[in-house]
Order: sequence, then structure tokens, then C-alpha cells
Amino acid sequence: MQIAVTSQNRKTITEHAGKCRKFWIYDIQAGCIADKQLIELPIEQSFHASQGALAEPLVGINVLITASMGAGLHQRLKQNGIQPVITLEEDPDTAVAAFLGNTLAVLHTDHAHHCHEHEHGHHHGHHHGHEHAH
Repeated sequence: MQIAVTSQNRKTITEHAGKCRKFWIYDIQAGCIADKQLIELPIEQSFHASQGALAEPLVGINVLITASMGAGLHQRLKQNGIQPVITLEEDPDTAVAAFLGNTLAVLHTDHAHHCHEHEHGHHHGHHHGHEHAH
């Protein structure tokens, strides 16, 4: 299995998965990290710019770990058989290890997207829940 992690700065898990062009790709074998490589996409292959097919380096991924993504991308990943995972964890290696150990703290899209879902002039009728203490 393959896990992609958004990392625009190459060091931490970054937000705005749709605009991200740098990803760590982890190869997982027998539940352990077997390999890790950084890929960089041209801007036209970012999720935001390519509404259709996934960029070639991301075609084989099973999971995408990120700090934030909009609801549209979340849906698109699921339609492509990719599990979207939103987390506050900042270290890619830690996040992947925690995901594999089923201990990664994950967020739901409504609480995590700071993206541009609302600039299209329609209202989704939901609030972001920031007033709730967890």
C-alpha cells in the first residue's frame, strides 16, 4: 500500500491539499514503512488544477494524509478509492507510523477546511463547530 502526505515545505504536514505540489510517498509493506520518497508535481497536476484524473505519481496511493482539505477534494479522493485523512500531527513520519498503528488523531472535514469552499456564492448551511470544546 502507498500513503501520500502533503508537505509543501518538505518538512511538515501542510494544509491546503488541493494546492499542494510536494508529497512524501511512503511504501508500506507488512505494516511497516519500506520506502519514502519526495515527489513534486507541476502546478497543472495539483488537485486544484486537475479536476479530472489524478497526477501520475499519485495514482497508486491508498491514503492521503494532510492538515486540511476542502469537502470537494475529500469526496473526489473517496471516489478514487483513496482514504482522506486530516490530522493536526505535523511530522510526516510520526503521522504515518501512527496511522499504521491506528493511533493517529484525525479530524473531520467540517472542522478542518480553511479552504475556499465558500467563495462560490453558495452557503452549505453548516457551521464549523469551533465553539465546541473537545
